[in-house]
Amino acid sequence: MTELQQTEYLYELWDANWDDGPLGNYKVYAHPITKKTTKRIYFTYLNDHRTSFVDRQKIEADGEVYHGYTMRRLHMAPPEIPHQPKRASLAELKQAMADAHPDRGGTDEAFIAARQKYETAKARQNGA
Repeated sequence: MTELQQTEYLYELWDANWDDGPLGNYKVYAHPITKKTTKRIYFTYLNDHRTSFVDRQKIEADGEVYHGYTMRRLHMAPPEIPHQPKRASLAELKQAMADAHPDRGGTDEAFIAARQKYETAKARQNGA
């Protein structure tokens, strides 16, 4: 009876909206490792089944390596998916503007900055 070997992977953090800027639509791809030598780790791309390799010493020392041919950053362990902070609602920005008002103990600079954030968010919501 033959024992099944556990498949190892190289991981890639991929943003589906990379061409529009980082919008937080991240996925982690797992590319199966097909062979390891003392100098290289060979793997197969998940989506098109091409085979390539990375420098084994570098990826094992750093935990990740930039694969220049495909312009991908590959990791030994699944990378954390970055989380973008939630944008404040108009109500929250309006309250922050009111709290920063000089009549309520705020400063002119803080009020101006809070109002600018509120106006920018309001214009973004209205499509301007």
